[in-house]
Amino acid sequence: MSDDHRLLGGKTALITGASSGIGAAAARVFAAEGAAVVLAARREERLAALVDELRRDGHQASYVVTDVTRPEDAARAVRHAVERHGRLDAAFNNAGAGGGSETVLHLLDDAVYDRVMEVNVRGLWNCLRHEIAAMLEGGGGAVVNTSSVGGLVSIPASAPYIAAKHAVVGLTRAAAAEYAARGIRVNAIAPGATRSEITDDWFGRNPGLEKAVTGMTPQGRIAAPEEIAQAAAWLCSGRSPFLTGAVVPVDGGFTNG
Repeated sequence: MSDDHRLLGGKTALITGASSGIGAAAARVFAAEGAAVVLAARREERLAALVDELRRDGHQASYVVTDVTRPEDAARAVRHAVERHGRLDAAFNNAGAGGGSETVLHLLDDAVYDRVMEVNVRGLWNCLRHEIAAMLEGGGGAVVNTSSVGGLVSIPASAPYIAAKHAVVGLTRAAAAEYAARGIRVNAIAPGATRSEITDDWFGRNPGLEKAVTGMTPQGRIAAPEEIAQAAAWLCSGRSPFLTGAVVPVDGGFTNG
């Protein structure tokens, strides 16, 4: 047993969507909390740079170029973690795609729906299947899935995204119920508006939107990605042992009302 008393000391964690935003922040937070991190995303250049940074800081880190919509890629990422570190203790399924439609349902092209569902739902499905199988072999583990406040409430002109993030909640609760007695906890976080390339672009193309969003958030600001990552790290740790099937809003109070 590890004598590392950090939040994730001695654990191996797989993080998807790790090349930017919440995923990259999670890589840094999980590593700082003692985890050996395996980073998975499509953009190899960014993954390589982040792994180099983490290793320079003395952390255990590696990456696998991964498109979560491809089941063989999800399987390879999990296999890499197990072969490199002996087991998979934690998984943060953060890979996702925004709606990006900014129009109402009946005007949307099928391609928008297909892409959003493929990444957010099929991608999660692919990852869960392989992560849970590995955790069963290792005697247990913890999974955290990234939903959204859009998985708890509706947001106009975002129908495919809302549907996908509600599906993330459903998969989380189903998996939690199925594997609770076998030592695997499955929870989700529901972030509110978080600073990232996607949200910066979204706000840039929609004057006044950032002000409106912060106005609807009791804390009156946009989250830093590290704040979301810290919640995921806690849920992946041994300090939340009786928590499974939960969807935790990390939204500055946005859904509290």
